Amino acid sequence: MASRYGLEIRAADAVDAPGVAELMQAAGLVGGPTAIAVRLERLKAERATVLLAVAWGPPSGLIVFHPRQTLLADLPSAFVSSLLVGPDARRRGIGRLLLKAASQAARSAGCGDLHLSAPPEAETLRAFCQATGFIERDTGFVRRLRKGGTT
Repeated sequence: MASRYGLEIRAADAVDAPGVAELMQAAGLVGGPTAIAVRLERLKAERATVLLAVAWGPPSGLIVFHPRQTLLADLPSAFVSSLLVGPDARRRGIGRLLLKAASQAARSAGCGDLHLSAPPEAETLRAFCQATGFIERDTGFVRRLRKGGTT
């Protein structure tokens, strides 16, 4: 999908489960390769998009979003359920690249905006959202994907 300095952003598949499990474990999250493979297949069946940032070895980061229609807008909204960059890969622009690729994919899927939840205690994530063009709302952060319309 996108590439920068040898980093490729691409869709994940069940064969990526071992690398995703390794990324999650490095970030202190649990999930073995078998469980991750099943979850990736479920996400795919639910029309979610899972994008990976890969240079070599296990993925450096991932983002997952789900397009959903709401009563608040004519176009569906893309809800980010996971945004993760490995501890050793942070502060290199990978999160921004994942967000850019997810925004492009969500726009192509017909979505009008991107939603990302950031709890008050997640100060780093909140700062990231503000720095990447999200507007803070009661339910988290929202970024328009198309000109005009409402979010």
